[in-house]
Amino acid sequence: MKEQDSIDWTAAFASRAVRMRASEIRELLKVLEQPGIISFAGGIPDPALFPNELIAQAYQAIMADPAKAGAAMQYSVSEGYLPLRRWIVEHMARRGIACSEDNILITAGSQQGLDFLGRLFLSPGDTALVTAPTYLGALQALNAYEPRYDTLLPQNRDASPAAYVERADGGRVALAYAVTDFANPSGETLSEAARLSLLDLTASLGIPLIEDAAYEALRFEGKPVPSCLALDIARKGDIDRSNVIYCGTFSKTIVPGLRVGWICAARELTRKLVLVKQASDLHCSTVNQMVIHAVASACHDSHVEEIKKVYAGRRDAMLEALDETMPTSASWTRPEGGMFVWLQLPGGLDGAELLAAALREEKIAFVPGSAFFADGSGHSFIRLNYSLQSENDIREGIGRLARLIERQMASPSGGRPRAA
Repeated sequence: MKEQDSIDWTAAFASRAVRMRASEIRELLKVLEQPGIISFAGGIPDPALFPNELIAQAYQAIMADPAKAGAAMQYSVSEGYLPLRRWIVEHMARRGIACSEDNILITAGSQQGLDFLGRLFLSPGDTALVTAPTYLGALQALNAYEPRYDTLLPQNRDASPAAYVERADGGRVALAYAVTDFANPSGETLSEAARLSLLDLTASLGIPLIEDAAYEALRFEGKPVPSCLALDIARKGDIDRSNVIYCGTFSKTIVPGLRVGWICAARELTRKLVLVKQASDLHCSTVNQMVIHAVASACHDSHVEEIKKVYAGRRDAMLEALDETMPTSASWTRPEGGMFVWLQLPGGLDGAELLAAALREEKIAFVPGSAFFADGSGHSFIRLNYSLQSENDIREGIGRLARLIERQMASPSGGRPRAA
């Protein structure tokens, strides 16, 4: 057999590699280094708000203590740093979720948790139920396990369990996934009635419900809604009888760079996830877990209150600018918290085409809506993030966007429907 000069990498990849796609947001970040760009693209916390001094002090205290330093630099248990898991147990209790440290697994951000859950529950051809739109990172995590997708409509009464099974075309409906508070990308929050509907649906189907609570703490106004896990525990009396899997993270409340999140779920499930964790990376960075524990213990709630004030002001600036400048034929969500506004473009404008013009003509960036739909639809939507830019830059950037949309609508080719 003739030896080849080099390997054909495409031929060597497993079939699942075909479903791997670059994140449109990660690709956009490369463009945003250009001077003068006002970016509404990334769902990125403002680094000026990170508790860097407390983080530095925590690292210094750990490394100055030989016993702590040795533990911080050593291999550790896959479940996660026990004092941090105990802190999370208390944190969850304040949200109406009674659990123990055995119900908690520490993950490398909630993104790793989504990957683990896809690995655990999805076989090729299984159906995953997701909202439309939904979090792009969840689609990326689940895509590796070759599912089909069907659409959850919890606010508008979901299809019957039988209908979902029928549409699975002989396959298995395997899991449901939803961002319940201030969703990425829509900014919308599921009502308690919608959450109860999700619990009914997933219980009837006998499938897990993955509750992505990345933004839950970032409520600026309005009455908090109990989490799906809290509601299910109230129904069933015990977390170990619940089919809800709660994914939390410190990325939006403290800092994303330490990559610390958690899964809270029934002990039978967390024991299985520990095996996935062992096969993946053994355990999360112990020193980072220790630092997060120290910072969260010192300032979590007060720090969250501080960042909420800043983000609320930026949300208000964006909504005011949209009200003042956008064509009346455009529409957008009015979130009570989180980081995002979801805008429907007028006249059939296409989000991806508008982005190209926005970068070229107005030096602004956003994420086209099709990235957030499993079927690639949603071309007339865009996601706007308000957490990173100042209020003045938000007003300036939305003004530029409104002018661009007006020009696109007025042009001979503007407002045409996207070709199929």
